[in-house]
Amino acid sequence: MYGILAAGYADWPVIHQVAWLLGKLMNGIYNVMDGLFGIQNIGVCIIIFTIIIYTLMIPLIIKQQKWSRMSAVMQPEIQKVTKKYAGKKDQTSMLRQQDEMNAIYDKYGITPTGGCLPLLVQMPILFALYPVVQNIPNYVEGVKNVYMPVVEKIMATNGFQKIMEAIGSESPVLISPSKYDYSQADTLVNVLYKFQDSTWQTLVEKIPSLEEIVRTTTETMGHLNSFLGINIGETPMTMLMTSISNFAIGGIILSVIIPITAGLTQFISVKLQPQPASDPDNPMANSMKSMTYTMPLMSVFFGFTLPAGLGLYWAVSAMVRCVQQIAINKYLSTKSTEDLIKENQEKAAKKKKKRGTSSEEIRQLATKSTKSVEKKSRQSDMSEEERQKKLEKAASLNKNVKPGSLTDIANMVSRYNNSNHSKEEEKKK
Repeated sequence: MYGILAAGYADWPVIHQVAWLLGKLMNGIYNVMDGLFGIQNIGVCIIIFTIIIYTLMIPLIIKQQKWSRMSAVMQPEIQKVTKKYAGKKDQTSMLRQQDEMNAIYDKYGITPTGGCLPLLVQMPILFALYPVVQNIPNYVEGVKNVYMPVVEKIMATNGFQKIMEAIGSESPVLISPSKYDYSQADTLVNVLYKFQDSTWQTLVEKIPSLEEIVRTTTETMGHLNSFLGINIGETPMTMLMTSISNFAIGGIILSVIIPITAGLTQFISVKLQPQPASDPDNPMANSMKSMTYTMPLMSVFFGFTLPAGLGLYWAVSAMVRCVQQIAINKYLSTKSTEDLIKENQEKAAKKKKKRGTSSEEIRQLATKSTKSVEKKSRQSDMSEEERQKKLEKAASLNKNVKPGSLTDIANMVSRYNNSNHSKEEEKKK
């Protein structure tokens, strides 16, 4: 699903730069496979590309899941504090709640944003993957060069721009002339990359002189785009409808392989992730439960309706995540909760030591309970002698107070409190 959203952000500065870097990686993979092994296949490149990207993200995934594990351990304490201050909006209560929350995070050696940072780092990468996989010719020079001969022929035809705009604005291309300049070769390459068999036929009908060069180009691209008999530039739904109309059982089976695999691997991937305990008060648990079924169904839907290359990417990425998750689960199973807390405390101590906070203070923060924080917040750091001096000073300043003034009223309240305090002391004695 993020791929659909990413289409609107592909030109954003950070995502655009990340996509450029990933495009260089994809281009390098294609050149290596072609130069060393003589393999010119986009499907194989997508698989290798996906494995490399998700392998590089393993440290971020581990960090995020460690935080999730600690969050699950902390949740009862956090909920207890939240319920304790529910409905209290005064400044004192809010400050106490914040102190107690911070004490919990210090106790486990993590920060409230610890789980967000790995996700924030991953998001530009995940959003940038989509334009690279969707528009291979933009980033892979070898694929772009396959289309250039037919593009040059098209641009040499009178009125080519209107013809290409009419074809490109319709399904399955859907590249709007209002957003893209059809007089540019790069735009025409992107349009042709999205062509299917029927679209090529329409182009030949509009420009008959292209018949020979179109045949040569489609044969070459058929070799580049064919993966296990599937045209990764075509939508599986189109292939399925064609196969059903021709009663081609083999084509029907091939057309559903990628969408079904994408949905199944997505389901397994989500199930392998650490599941929070079932708790109606825990929104994370409810969210994970709904994702277990909605994400795979969405993967199947988009796997049918978008080019098979994207479905292949989703399926492979889910497979890689499954393998990674099994390895991560095994790695984390060797570490007890106490070990993780100790590691977190040591890392937090090093960070705070750099900022001038002593390790002893870190240790005290990590071991104190939220109850002690509350108690401390209610106690004064002032000694009894200092307190008495301040009271005497205040009494001397209030000798000349006018009756009925705000200061006089405040003094009455103070005398009342002191009287009650004295009575309580007498009872204790």
